[in-house]
Order: sequence, then C-alpha cells, then structure tokens
Amino acid sequence: MHRSLALLFCFFALPSTSPSPSAAAAPAAPAANAAPSFTRQRDVVYGRKHGMALTMDVFTPSANANGAAVIWVVSGGWVSAHEAIGEQPLAGPIGAFLQRGYTVFAVVHGSQPRFTIPEILQDMHRAVRYIRHHAAAYKIDPNRIGITGGSAGGHLSLMQGTAGAPGDPNAKDPVDRASSRVQAVACFFPPTDFLNYGQTGAKALGRGVLKNFYPPFAFHDFDRARGEFVPVTDEARIAEIGRQISPITHVTPDDPPALIIHGDADSLVPIQQAEVIVAKFKQAGVPAELVVKKGAAHGWPGMDKDLAAIVDWFDRHLAKE
Repeated sequence: MHRSLALLFCFFALPSTSPSPSAAAAPAAPAANAAPSFTRQRDVVYGRKHGMALTMDVFTPSANANGAAVIWVVSGGWVSAHEAIGEQPLAGPIGAFLQRGYTVFAVVHGSQPRFTIPEILQDMHRAVRYIRHHAAAYKIDPNRIGITGGSAGGHLSLMQGTAGAPGDPNAKDPVDRASSRVQAVACFFPPTDFLNYGQTGAKALGRGVLKNFYPPFAFHDFDRARGEFVPVTDEARIAEIGRQISPITHVTPDDPPALIIHGDADSLVPIQQAEVIVAKFKQAGVPAELVVKKGAAHGWPGMDKDLAAIVDWFDRHLAKE
C-alpha cells in the first residue's frame, strides 16, 4: 500500500451467524474522559459472498442517542480489514460521532487484491440495505443515514451518495428489498473521476498516478459460454467500467448533500477530483461544500480536528424534522 494511504488507514482505524441487531453487547471500557459511553457489537454479518462473511461493528451510544446513523467505510486503497477498526474507538473518528449521539456502523468490505471496485460497491449497497432493514432493532431512523470515509473510503461514500438505488420489491431476501440510498455524505480527499484524473483525459484505472493500485481495477466479466470469469482487456469496456465506478458520472439533482475536505498539495488524489464533483453537484442544485486545506497532502497532522466539520455537516443534514 502507498505509504500515505497506509498512514491514512491507521488514522481512520483509530477509530457463522452473527449476533442479531437486537442482541445484547457488553459495554466497552470507559475512555480516559469517561465519555461518551457506548456498546459495541462485533462482527455483525451483513452479507455473504463466495463462502465468506461480510461484517461490520456497530457502536451505539448508551445515552443521548439522536436516532441518526453514520456509516464509517473502513477502507484505504480499497483495502479493508476488521482489525483496522481498532480497540480504542473513542480515540478516533468513531468517538467524534458517538459524542454527538450517532449510532456508528464501521463497515468492512471485500478487500483488494481479491475483489475489484465493482464488487466492493456491491458490498456497500448490501451494508446500507442491511442497516436500513434493521433500523428498528438498532433504534435509528431509516431516513437519517449518513456515510463517511477517507480516500478510497471517501470514493465509496460518494458512490453510495450518488448511485444508491431502490431495493428490489421482488427479492427473496428481505434485506435486498430495502433502499441503499443515504441522506448525507461527508468525506476526505476522494477520487471522483477515474477517466479525468488530475486533468482532462488522464486515466487512473490502476494506471498513471494510481499505477501502484492495479488490483482493484483488474476488472473481469462472467463468460457464460465458458462458465468462468475472464479478465476485461477491451479498452472501451474498461473505460465504461471506469465511468460506472466514478461518482461524478452519477450526479443527479436528487443526490444527498455532500461535504469534501481536501488538501491542495495532494499528489495521490489531486484536489481537482474534489473541485469537479463539487462543481457538478452545485450545477445540479445539490448542496455541496469543499473545504480546502492549504498546503496539505494526502493526510495531514491534526486531521482529527477536521472531523468536527464532518460531524457538524451531519448535524445539519441528518437532523430530525
């Protein structure tokens, strides 16, 4: 993993059948300041694929819960691992949301190099649907769900904001009948347009600036005649998938409000990526803001202080009506 992404992943981490959403969870050890108190449900299975379980940890404030939810996308470089959530969540981003009364869902997705971005996006849809379907058990409002993350986690957050979809009313699994849309997005330095990465026409589909991140872009399609998955090598098809996994492609007037915090010295995810999608959001009439960190690269000292702006964003846009 790129060193700056590895550091970023650590920052965000400071934050069989699984227990049901209503299962009792042991109180977490109190933080040094003894607040906020919360319960933690570990390894809640929100889906299964290819013989593996997809899991999340759920953090519920013990008092002053506001009834809204925040999904924390545990992802850096499209690498995701339960261990990254950490054992001291109050020291990281999760604590900032718990302090304001949010129930936090730390979602682990199928990780690269085994899974590509299109497959990871399916996991995120499933996670949102699972949370919404079980909203009553988690004591949250299914219409007050926000999503956040950084870098790859920010990309996945924006994809959920722009490409969340209605559920399938005819699905056999009741979870899949629920919508995967969210009501607010706030994130750090996300890729938004892989076909125009830093400048018009510059592709970053595991190439160029992102050449060190080839596995999540190693797309494959299912060949029915051969009965197997085959690599995608056709450039037109690769570009089409690139468009589909770029949040900017999906911007429409009914998208939820979006906040992006981005450093203007970021060489891994150019600030142009934030600028173009915020401009498109505004053109579509979607409330959107870009906070520029002068001189900041892909992560910076004191990022924890910028979490306040993200929590404030959710306070504004996930407030109970």
